[in-house]
Amino acid sequence: MEEIKQGLDAAKIEQLKKNLKLTYKERFEMLTRLYKIQQTMNKATIIHKQLIAK
Repeated sequence: MEEIKQGLDAAKIEQLKKNLKLTYKERFEMLTRLYKIQQTMNKATIIHKQLIAK
């Protein structure tokens, strides 16, 4: 179990290092993409229609 946790921590550190190499423009574009997704999800509603079997 400890090995898995260390592997995940190493993977997170690698991801953070990779993200630090992004330009400000790339960071901004990613942020706006995530913001748009968040706005869409906040507006979404789940509609359930009862199935009518014939």
